[in-house]
Amino acid sequence: MPHTLAPNVELLFTEAGDYPDRVRAAAAAGFTSVEMWGPTGRDAPAKPKDLRALEEALQETGLRLEAQLAEPRTQFMIPPKDHGDFYRGIEEGARIAADLGCPRIVVQGGTGFGGRKRADQHEELAGIYRRALELVEGSGVVLVLEPVNTRVDHPGTLLDRTADAVDVARQVDSPQFGILLDVYHSRVMGEDLAEELDRAGDLVRYVQVADAPGRGEPGSGSVDWPAVFATLTSAGYDGPVGLEYAPTTDSATSTKLVREIASR
Repeated sequence: MPHTLAPNVELLFTEAGDYPDRVRAAAAAGFTSVEMWGPTGRDAPAKPKDLRALEEALQETGLRLEAQLAEPRTQFMIPPKDHGDFYRGIEEGARIAADLGCPRIVVQGGTGFGGRKRADQHEELAGIYRRALELVEGSGVVLVLEPVNTRVDHPGTLLDRTADAVDVARQVDSPQFGILLDVYHSRVMGEDLAEELDRAGDLVRYVQVADAPGRGEPGSGSVDWPAVFATLTSAGYDGPVGLEYAPTTDSATSTKLVREIASR
């Protein structure tokens, strides 16, 4: 069965106007899901959203919002380590996610602290996320931890490999916590997708795609995308796939190409 594709409405269908109209445009193009960044736009480049209008557009079209980002972005390992804003943001985000019918909130690890063992920082992060889960207990929201590449886009980040996120997630040890495997970031870091999926197992709770180099739509770079989608399927991943890329053409043309590639 083909994977459910979820266009990112921060980057795609922007021609339609504001976020509610982007949702409608995605529905008109035949999609059943979308994703977005932060719901309140507290962290650039996300922009503030009319959440009531967005909720109405999702209900009107029947589209599912698959993922949103945690706000605000937090530097967990950098003193003075006051995580109060993060915890308050997670609680607010869970309430928003419930209103919008969104099952996932994406969290990240922030910048690593130089000179301190990575394993120790992983352990500290796991404790922070366990506390966050306590604050959203009963909400049904799953937190998914995203590692991001340090070679091109996020120099200095603590979690830059899939194995880092897996290590933290195993320490959190909760069915409400998993990882987001972004194929673009994984490819930039030189990872073997099949090996990473095998090691991560059922901790992979969400997948995103963009081509490399360039972070455009699948088909614009050098990645063998039919092989990627086949690998996801053979690994047993049957969840949604977020389209988090900067289109090199208009959204309708771009997403049509991706759907054709994903269905091969």
